[in-house]
Amino acid sequence: MRPVASRLPGTVAAPYHDSRIRAVLGPTNTGKTHLAIERMCGHASGAIGFPLRLLAREVYDKVCAIKGASQVALITGEERIEPSGARYLLCTVEAMPRDGGNRAFVALDEAQLAADRERGHIFTDRLLHARGRDETMLLGAATLEPMVRALVPGVEVEERPRFSTLSHAGSTKLSRLPPRSAVVAFSIEQVYQVAELLRRFRGGAAVVMGALSPQTRNRQVELFQSGEVDYIVATDAIGMGLNLDVTHVAFASLSKFDGVRQRRLTPAEMAQIAGRAGRHHQDGTFGTLSGGRGKEPLEFTEEEIYAIEQHRFAPIPRLFWRNPQPRFDSIDTLIGDLEISPEVPQLALAPEAIDLAVLKRLVEDHALTADVRTPGQVRRFWDACQLPDFRQQGADMHARFVGRLWRDLRQGHIGADYVAARISELGEVRGDIDVLQGRLSAIRSWAYICQRPDWVLARDEMADRARAVEARLSDALHQRLTERFVNRRTAVLMKSMGKDAALLRVELAEDGQVKVEGQVIGHLDGFRFVVDADAGKEDRKLMLAAAEKHMPQLLAQKAQALIAQELGELNIAHGAIMRAGKPVAQLERGKTPTRFRIVLAKELVALDHAHRARLSEALELWLEAQMAPLAPLRSLEQAAQDPDAGSEVRALLLTLVDRNGTVQRESAGLAAIPKEKRPYMRRLGVTIGALDVFVPALLKPGPRQLMRELGIDRRPLNPNMEAVIEAPRQIPAGYRRAGRQAIRIDMAEKLFRAAHDQRGKSSGRGFSVDSALATSMGLQADSFERLMRDAGFRAGEQKQLAEGVFGPPRPRPWSWRPPRKDSQPRPDRQASKPVAVNSVFAGLADLIG
Repeated sequence: MRPVASRLPGTVAAPYHDSRIRAVLGPTNTGKTHLAIERMCGHASGAIGFPLRLLAREVYDKVCAIKGASQVALITGEERIEPSGARYLLCTVEAMPRDGGNRAFVALDEAQLAADRERGHIFTDRLLHARGRDETMLLGAATLEPMVRALVPGVEVEERPRFSTLSHAGSTKLSRLPPRSAVVAFSIEQVYQVAELLRRFRGGAAVVMGALSPQTRNRQVELFQSGEVDYIVATDAIGMGLNLDVTHVAFASLSKFDGVRQRRLTPAEMAQIAGRAGRHHQDGTFGTLSGGRGKEPLEFTEEEIYAIEQHRFAPIPRLFWRNPQPRFDSIDTLIGDLEISPEVPQLALAPEAIDLAVLKRLVEDHALTADVRTPGQVRRFWDACQLPDFRQQGADMHARFVGRLWRDLRQGHIGADYVAARISELGEVRGDIDVLQGRLSAIRSWAYICQRPDWVLARDEMADRARAVEARLSDALHQRLTERFVNRRTAVLMKSMGKDAALLRVELAEDGQVKVEGQVIGHLDGFRFVVDADAGKEDRKLMLAAAEKHMPQLLAQKAQALIAQELGELNIAHGAIMRAGKPVAQLERGKTPTRFRIVLAKELVALDHAHRARLSEALELWLEAQMAPLAPLRSLEQAAQDPDAGSEVRALLLTLVDRNGTVQRESAGLAAIPKEKRPYMRRLGVTIGALDVFVPALLKPGPRQLMRELGIDRRPLNPNMEAVIEAPRQIPAGYRRAGRQAIRIDMAEKLFRAAHDQRGKSSGRGFSVDSALATSMGLQADSFERLMRDAGFRAGEQKQLAEGVFGPPRPRPWSWRPPRKDSQPRPDRQASKPVAVNSVFAGLADLIG
């Protein structure tokens, strides 16, 4: 069988028949492009053709980082970076050498686009002819396999599975769209509509369309990738290799206009777009947007869902082909060769592309083409007709632009002054989104013109000017898109509703403005938060919710400033708020031990009502901030009001609150508390010890001192709360007597647990207890024994060493017996004896019984 290339008009057989040809096929997120980059960098030279200028630029940057900028070239229709001696070429498929450029490695990305109506014939030509000396790699969808096997003799087909799973998530309303989602629409109007709704309800979205310049697309993608917005709205351009951190793809429509008619997407096209969800090993989902007004129900069929999830699609039936080497004897000969049908059944004549349509329209203008007679002129004229339609205006309008261009080109080169003037006209950055997009499309046309080797005088200078204007327009367009479709304030507020709201930067300006992450959300009128007057209805609820989260700290800050200005330094003492030893306000007990009502001193009651109310509010906020050390006690108060905690737990919590965080175990009633409830108590910070039930956080100097000054705990106070102190007649709060000393409850529990650990390690009847820990606390030996005896530990007799044996004495053996039950102690046995009927105690026994 003859090679396919030799059987097609105007072609020759592909060279390098001995080189290895691999077709790496599979769905999105399979690492095909990454593999091609690795293989190319492993060869002495290489070239990769991409479907988009954006992808070529992205891979160019990666290869530069590996090989160095001097070794890598980038060639697209509008950009050319070509160092002398560059060994690696990244380019668009149109700019790719037909034969691979005599490089060791050649790859064609997204080769399934050979079935595209507009550009398919170019991909087909590269698939048939672009070869590397040592290795050729064709990357594409698995649907391309039958065509590759039929058209490329000796090809090695390798299928790669997707790294992550892709699953259908059903239909979702826009208001319930999960973060890190991409919404795909198929018209500019629909893209704008969805982006506007996301701006209102979710803070905004990045926008990606094929009509945007690569710079603008990159800036919009970065807006999404950086997390500034959680949504991106795009056309189907998103399906062509854009690497995004998207977890869900939502289709706003399932049909599009393909240049000929409005039709439903094929399952393969759906999968190409849906495959953007999930990256590397992160799974992704896809679905549709609900609530649309279209006539077509926006739902995937079961067959489509199965095909997308399982990556099973009908194979491509044919590829589009057009004679890649027409003759240029005359324009009629050129058109005839371009319309020749292929002889191979797997290939079909490509539909009339924009360049051929422009050629036919311009031929009708005899005055324009009268002097196009020599092969060189015909070739130059055809090059002009192949100018891409960046403006997307259609064949008629584009033909007019090409006609004006040809009138200048047929005389030779276009003057630098003329080109500079046209570029300068397009450099205005004022205007709305549509105006800037129009200018960007126009400057891309001039950037393409300036890249041609024989069209413009001072080509390099003009190309630099065109790129500079494109960069300025791209920045301006990005700014307009962000201003229109991103509400930074709403975006910040949406994030403040999340788990990390406490990490957001909240500021109170001197003029009373309240800012969250630099965005004004309102101002303080006295101590009342007022929403920003410029906020829309959608933002007001978010702002009020954000205020609830952040206002306490801001109000405390303002109250502190007001009090410092009006009253100076304050402190709490003797159940009152004091200033310089004199009461400013008395603190009256509220419904719970940690809630107080502020009663201003008589001197302050004489203030006018407005000033008095303002000062009272400031004092309340100041007091609330001072109560922070008692937060564990407040947690117990709240839990004691929770019906789900159970009556037994609530009773114990109320006892702990009433006794300021400590209660003896024998009085705690632990026997009535189910064991499954004890983890709940530990989460509240409660420790169930051997002799006491207590809250360790309340045994620190700060909480104990504050409870004393508030009048909550009137027991004696040891201000520094040392571990061990000399025992006074009345033991201070938070301590337990140990002989002539007293030990803090949590330190005593530490000793008990260490002893129980030793008991658990012992296999004999007795066990040793190390008193070094007690000694380090300052507990004396007799006090240690008294304390341990309360917990059920008994020290045995010291065994003497045998006569003539020297060394340290043997440790004293200890034993343990539970000291008491968790329930109330049983009555004494003598009390259960019968009482004489005539005894004076009989009546008392009856009363007790």
